[in-house]
Amino acid sequence: MNNNLLVGQSGGPTSVINSSLAGVVKNGLDSKEIGKVYGMVYGIEGVLKDNIIEMDKFTDDNMIKLLMQTPSSYLGSCRKKLPEPEDDPEMFAKIFDYFRKKEIGYFFYIGGNDSMDTVNKLSRYASSVDYEIKIVGIPKTIDNDLAETDHTPGYGSAAKFVANSVRQLSLDGAVYDKKLVTVVEVMGRNAGWLTAASALAKDEQLGGPDIVCIPEVPFDMDSLLKKIEDLSKVKNGVVVAISEGTKDSTGKYLCEYVSKQAANKDLFNHVSLGGAGRCLENYIIDNFGFKVRTVEFSALQRCFALGGSLTDVKEAFAVGFEGVELAKKGMTGVMPGFKRLDGPDYKIEIVPFKTSQVANFEKGIPAEMITEDGYNLNEKFREYALPLIAGEPDLIYGDGLIKFAVR
Repeated sequence: MNNNLLVGQSGGPTSVINSSLAGVVKNGLDSKEIGKVYGMVYGIEGVLKDNIIEMDKFTDDNMIKLLMQTPSSYLGSCRKKLPEPEDDPEMFAKIFDYFRKKEIGYFFYIGGNDSMDTVNKLSRYASSVDYEIKIVGIPKTIDNDLAETDHTPGYGSAAKFVANSVRQLSLDGAVYDKKLVTVVEVMGRNAGWLTAASALAKDEQLGGPDIVCIPEVPFDMDSLLKKIEDLSKVKNGVVVAISEGTKDSTGKYLCEYVSKQAANKDLFNHVSLGGAGRCLENYIIDNFGFKVRTVEFSALQRCFALGGSLTDVKEAFAVGFEGVELAKKGMTGVMPGFKRLDGPDYKIEIVPFKTSQVANFEKGIPAEMITEDGYNLNEKFREYALPLIAGEPDLIYGDGLIKFAVR
């Protein structure tokens, strides 16, 4: 009887991806209709290389809590893009032979866009060979660019890190009575949700970033330099938040102007980004001679569990837990996601979306959330994003250090 559960993680990690893993594992271990609960080590490659582990140590609720506060991917990750089933039937036959061997009847893949593509392909193949298995994708990404769902687990905590970091950098940049431009480079390839989170630094005490550059608005160097020049006439410390995926009207990434690295591409044929902040720094120095410092948050924005969003942690667990519920109800080829309910208070419900409607689609920031000049976010964005960064998790420490679950 194929009633064992197999779960894996894929793509770039987040600070709450293991909360989703905890939700899947907790429900799986507590369910009478599910047998053993296995974890794939390094994503789908764990199946191809017979590298899976039992997750039975998480019957302890203290271990579940520890897992929920652990950033990165507990099981390890991969960026392996599966071919179309018809293009490599031998690979899919190998995967499903392994499923039969391990009596896998439930398969969960925690990841972003490309991971939902994997879920979709495995679901289609299972149907074509009449193999009884429920395959469900669990959403995650700090980029917040998955289609259909209101937002993604991982975004709230990363957005909170960006907002609070920019908030502190803004104060630091105004210490001296001289001109200083602080350029903050934030992750984000084709969607600027995470860079937009810098705008949340603004409140009645601080003005937040003066300029926010996101991929949704084509980059124009002349107009940006003019805006920096005008701002520098009225304030000493100017703060610019820029997405690593900022690009011009032709679609060319800013980093491609100066970075040899940008010529490289990953397994998904994505341009290797990085360097947009340094490029802008050079332009500012060349044109104005201002002191400029560039801060790249880099991997910290996706692995900084300290100071994460309690809303994010809880929702990540809930969406993993609910994914198992959907599978037990017989659903397959779906992704549980968030639907925001109408009303003055923030409320969501978890609903299933077909992975065929999620895979290979990207959700950008709506124009209605962007200021008219294209260089910042407005109140509609704040209303959308502020609830997602709310609350602080109660973390387990030892000797002043946050504790993690390790494999």
